[in-house]
Amino acid sequence: MGSQPGRFFDVTKFGAKGDGRAIDTAAINRAIDAAATRGGTVYFPAGTYASYSIHLKSNIALYLAANATILAAAPAGGQGYDPAEPGAGNPYQDFGHSHWHNSLIWGENLENVTIEGSGKIDGKGLVSGGSAESAPLNGNKAIALKLCRNVAIRDITIVNGGHFGILPTGVDNFRIDGLVIDTNRDGINIDCCKNVRIANTTVNSPNDDAIVLKSTYALNQVRDTENVTIDNCFVSGYDLGTLVDGTFKTAGYGRTGRVKFGTESNGGFRNIAISNVVFEHCRGLALETVDGGWLEDVTISNLTMRDVQMPLFLRLGARLRGPAGITAGFLRRVSISDVTTIDADPRYPSCLAGIPGHPIEDVKLSNIRHHLAGGLTPGDAVQNPPELENAYPEPSMFGTLPAYGFFVRHARGISWDNVDVRFGKPDTRPAYVLRDVIDADVHHCRADQVAGTPTFVLDDVADFRVSDGRPVPEARVEHADHQEL
Repeated sequence: MGSQPGRFFDVTKFGAKGDGRAIDTAAINRAIDAAATRGGTVYFPAGTYASYSIHLKSNIALYLAANATILAAAPAGGQGYDPAEPGAGNPYQDFGHSHWHNSLIWGENLENVTIEGSGKIDGKGLVSGGSAESAPLNGNKAIALKLCRNVAIRDITIVNGGHFGILPTGVDNFRIDGLVIDTNRDGINIDCCKNVRIANTTVNSPNDDAIVLKSTYALNQVRDTENVTIDNCFVSGYDLGTLVDGTFKTAGYGRTGRVKFGTESNGGFRNIAISNVVFEHCRGLALETVDGGWLEDVTISNLTMRDVQMPLFLRLGARLRGPAGITAGFLRRVSISDVTTIDADPRYPSCLAGIPGHPIEDVKLSNIRHHLAGGLTPGDAVQNPPELENAYPEPSMFGTLPAYGFFVRHARGISWDNVDVRFGKPDTRPAYVLRDVIDADVHHCRADQVAGTPTFVLDDVADFRVSDGRPVPEARVEHADHQEL
């Protein structure tokens, strides 16, 4: 048993059966150990390789050939996944975020690692939540990486990825390209990472988030997630498994899906660019910082959304789940442009919500077609949504909102330019509701209107401008305790 020419290490030459029944863990890890001595590629020919924890090493690649599957086996006969690290974790994030070893494929303090090929990782034997995650022998992640650098994952398919399909924590120079993920919880969680590129990737995750940036306290320090690009991706909330089988069903699940920053946000999100992303039957874009972190210098463009809940959700809160003494962070310098939304849930229009004394700042929204299903009235809405400063943030947290287009509260320096706000069925809520907002500029924007309904409702608003708009062509409000336009 040994290497092939070109330093390819075929797992079957190390004893792997690939029959879907025999547990191939030891053989796979022997192949990895052999490859790591000189650097090389661990090759999985066609077959199904049932396994428990696979230990990555530096300077290797795993290559899954066509019709090759690494299958997460169910624990049995006293065998199972590596134990979660003793002493790891703290009370500031979930168990799954604080442990890496209890995974199908994991690596720590590594460099120069690649996982690629046209094959598949099937997490059938992984658990995805609850107390089972910490039970002995159980695994809860398909791929987990801690404190690594120069990592690439390319072209593979992941189904049923456990709590996390891919969880990199403190991984720098990280590239994901060409993946298809159809999973029961989170697809990709980028946590405390720097220099990350996610491209050409599809994530279906009906019960949790698709592509999510986090900045937890899992490393027992504050560490930013920064210098991230997400390009040419598709996120959705179809029923589990119906993306990879091509049936795209929407009958049996919720619809989470989405691209999100947060919820865990002890550190910051900085220097992030997102472009060319399609959302379908899921939630929309969520930018959340609620644990003292800073969210700033973010540019987002070219999004299309169909059948989503809350197209744009920007939330600065004060959950503050972290070490004592932290205060609310910042959400500022965000640009979102060229967004097309159709048939969005009328209960949850776009929402920008800070908290008293901590406004969202300097947000520019431009070239947006914002079409909601409509059909509601002010009586359907919560007219004074609760602040919920320390609550877990979700689009539904405030109830049905009193605007059909944009609800903005506790904000400063917000501009809309060339934004069309439309409804499918007549909606008698105003298009815009602004509360505790300073410096708002609405230029060349249109809004559908039912006769007798205001377009703008302003409460405690200062320095508000409308220009070249319809149905309100021009307006200048220096200060309004309450005004309707």
